[in-house]
Amino acid sequence: MKSNEELQKDVQEAIKWEPLLHAAEIGVTAKDGIVTLTGTVDNYIKKNEAETAAKNVVGVSAVIEKIQIKFKGSLQINDEETAKDALNALKWDWQVPHDTIKVKIEDGWVTLTGNVRWNYQKEAAKKAVSSLQHVKGVTNDIAIKEETADEIEQKDIEQALGRTWSIVNADIKVKVNGHKVTLSGTVESIFQKDEAERIAWNAPGVWHLENNLVVEYRYSLVG
Repeated sequence: MKSNEELQKDVQEAIKWEPLLHAAEIGVTAKDGIVTLTGTVDNYIKKNEAETAAKNVVGVSAVIEKIQIKFKGSLQINDEETAKDALNALKWDWQVPHDTIKVKIEDGWVTLTGNVRWNYQKEAAKKAVSSLQHVKGVTNDIAIKEETADEIEQKDIEQALGRTWSIVNADIKVKVNGHKVTLSGTVESIFQKDEAERIAWNAPGVWHLENNLVVEYRYSLVG
């Protein structure tokens, strides 16, 4: 069990451990597993890194992210330049089928749309544009849709979850309806919740995934 004070300290240390965040001024508060991040960073990738670091700490059940982005010096948002950079970033990432993805830029915010066959391609597209210097945020509205209509094998997903050491003790239930997979049950961390979702996405035929896993962790009443 962790007290609020212990959880706060663990998250602070996890953020400091990340090389990109050594000098970042990020505030952390914790209450009953809910962690709130505040402060300012100079790019979107650092904002993501702080959130990921917090989510991977044992005892964190939810993260409220209020970090602001303030670009260095005189760097100003230039949507036209960002659009060109985003298209090039997608083009040069071998994991991304860039010809099926469309990019929209508004005041530094990137919105991705289109279709890809696999979730890893969707995630790769987001990662490709996240580190661009003028980006304030990314909305990933890319849809998963395969040309073939493979039937999802529920048993295959269950077996894949069962052989993954990081979630072996989790209570995860899998439900399949057409091309949609729903995960329910309980896990001990956000990391386990995200990992279960990643594994389920790897099954052929998955176009939609609903992650209803609940993070359960016992907290100390002290602190």
